[in-house]
Amino acid sequence: MTDTPHATLFFPFEIGQIAPPDKGTRALFLGAEPGFRLPEGFGAELTVAQASRPHFLALKKAGFAVEPTATGDGYDLALVALGRHRGEGENRIAEAFARLRPEGVLVAAGAKNEGADGFRRRMAAILPLDGSLSKHHGVAFWLRRREILPEELFPQPRSRDGELAELATAPGMFSRDRVDPGSRLLVENLPRDLGGAIADFGAGWGFLSLEMLKRPAITGIDLYEADWASLEAARANIAAQGGEGRTRFFWRDLLSEPVERAYDAVVMNPPFHRGRAAEPAIGAGFIRAAARALKPRGRLFLVANRGLPYEATLQEMFSESRELTRDAAYKILAARK
Repeated sequence: MTDTPHATLFFPFEIGQIAPPDKGTRALFLGAEPGFRLPEGFGAELTVAQASRPHFLALKKAGFAVEPTATGDGYDLALVALGRHRGEGENRIAEAFARLRPEGVLVAAGAKNEGADGFRRRMAAILPLDGSLSKHHGVAFWLRRREILPEELFPQPRSRDGELAELATAPGMFSRDRVDPGSRLLVENLPRDLGGAIADFGAGWGFLSLEMLKRPAITGIDLYEADWASLEAARANIAAQGGEGRTRFFWRDLLSEPVERAYDAVVMNPPFHRGRAAEPAIGAGFIRAAARALKPRGRLFLVANRGLPYEATLQEMFSESRELTRDAAYKILAARK
């Protein structure tokens, strides 16, 4: 894993700049991805917090104690993988400090091409670092938790105007600052007779479901989402609109976990990225999952970037399919089982 921030994160332990934690101590790892190796002599009881369902399942299979979100406090060590989004990294750092005991050690690392060096400088301006280094195309830094933490460590929620002003979103979520134009185009082109039991695949923070709840013919909506934080945001947003009685929430990896219910329709804006690379196979997997979850003659409605080649998968899995509309960036596709 020498091309990932995880290798950079553990390098200070490997070269002796940080002593590996002893048995009887407790460590928390925020943002861990599958495949990492603990350094030699790492004796702490490790708890991993990972909100991504596919990563969660892989880490659990590997034998780690893993939770979708961090819990507890008094940890002796916190490990933080910073990730691509600055705000998400800031939130992880704040979470780690809040859960460390006084004088507990925080070690953070990220990739240079994802802004980790700038993150190190910003952190050093808030609290003095105990050390830092560059290795494996990444940057690591470490410091101890002070008894009193500066307020600058804790990001303040940004005030927002417009239709997202009252909605729960957070850094790292898809379309957290504005309604995705593809999702809006999908809502505008859903048929008037849409009703019954609906599934929202890849629900995010709940935009599609919030719009569909305005239709009285829809008797219920089940939201499926692989990101725990996004699903919890959707739950909060729907509760704020009084829609709890018609919704259920499922933290699922639709590419590996079966859907156990059958639906009259599936509506979705499927993801097609893993990291920075486009992977149309993810959206194709969502289409196959939708076909398996639909009742006979059930319908699928989805939005996709115009260049994504989903038509062949629709023809493979459905008795009929067609394009409803398109604009300069997106196309709306429909299929019937």
